[in-house]
Amino acid sequence: MSLRERLAGKGGLALVGPESPVDDERERAYQDLKARVHYQVIDRLDLSLLSAAPGQQAERDLTLAVRQIVDSQPDPLSQPEREALVREIKNEVLGLGPLEPLLADPTISDILVNGPHKVYVERSGRLVRVNVRFRDDNHLLKIIDKIATAVGRRVDESSPMVDARLADGSRVNAIIPPLTLDGPSLSIRKFAVDPLKVDDLVRIGTITPGAARLMEAIVKSRLNVIISGGTGTGKTTFLNVMSGFIPSHERIVTIEDSAELQLQQEHVVRLETRPANIEGHGEVTLRDLVRNALRMRPDRIVVGEVRGGEALDMMQAMNTGHDGSLTTVHANSPRDALSRLETMMSMAGLEIPDKAIRQQVASAVDIVIQLARLSDGSRRLISLSELTGIEGDTVSMQEIFRYTQQGVDDRGRVIGRFGPTGIRPRCTERIRAHGIELDAAMFSDNGGDGR
Repeated sequence: MSLRERLAGKGGLALVGPESPVDDERERAYQDLKARVHYQVIDRLDLSLLSAAPGQQAERDLTLAVRQIVDSQPDPLSQPEREALVREIKNEVLGLGPLEPLLADPTISDILVNGPHKVYVERSGRLVRVNVRFRDDNHLLKIIDKIATAVGRRVDESSPMVDARLADGSRVNAIIPPLTLDGPSLSIRKFAVDPLKVDDLVRIGTITPGAARLMEAIVKSRLNVIISGGTGTGKTTFLNVMSGFIPSHERIVTIEDSAELQLQQEHVVRLETRPANIEGHGEVTLRDLVRNALRMRPDRIVVGEVRGGEALDMMQAMNTGHDGSLTTVHANSPRDALSRLETMMSMAGLEIPDKAIRQQVASAVDIVIQLARLSDGSRRLISLSELTGIEGDTVSMQEIFRYTQQGVDDRGRVIGRFGPTGIRPRCTERIRAHGIELDAAMFSDNGGDGR
């Protein structure tokens, strides 16, 4: 078996196992050979003309050039190694190098690069290390720079952190030395080519059919929704699914730090923040975009995530006729989500009393949806709560649906039940006013599951 076959594994990317010094030496030799071939390809081809050529033609020209250079190498290579070398050089020139096979694998949801020689992926909610590596820090830095440059952003010692996206909408975060001590770090949250629909969430158990019907009614009746959850709980995916219920005739303005939402409607205006340039000028923040969106005659405003002073502008928009707005926030519970909103609104720099801030939240937000990632890696809707007003200094909230974990089976999978709490939400009157009838039985706590 060739070196490349051993590294790739029989069924694709192999998990990391113990490597001998001989394996490490062969890997270094292979990486050196790949670097030499890569430089010769750059010397031989005009990459600017190559990138301007039609996709298939560019790939054919590059493949031919790489094969000729590989065949001229004195290093003894088996045929599988030659083919692997040709494929990897093509990935370096036309794509993102060692990341390409990971990006092409549909079973991978996250790619985490901790320096040039430690790469982890998430499959089915579990992190595993794979035998993919970069040549050195400079090789990884070039890939990071290629990603950032493609979306008009930069990453260097003066700006060592960057949020970006790939062409398919996958979210990218990179941080480089001097902020990292063990080499550049890269995190990619992959997005499916075909966005998940509500039926997919029901099928995989994230929500029940009853909760799905209520979500549809909530969006169509123009209730304001906050989607809350921790990192990796699927907030953006859930926001994407909920936005699918927005009627196609409405004008939607989306506002994001890094554009990820994949709305299916035709009338969508997508806005994205911009960092400051190298002179420190030209920055456009989420708050700037939220303010501007109010002048764009939107029927709906969808903010990818509020994390600062823009929360005040978002609450004011919800309170001044922009019903049906959607956004996400990082929080561990619905009550924490409201507390975070209050804190972020106070970050806007205006001297607003705490009680006034709380009253704005209570009158602006109708529904808080809480998501969680369970111990087996599954993502679930664990709470759907309704805000009912304010009593004294406390925002009143009642839980309509709740997920209760009951244990773990012998395969480590979480066992639980998602169902109604027995409280009929006040918003059903508003939902009925929009011509949508919900079965009262779906809210009764009689042993059902919210179906």
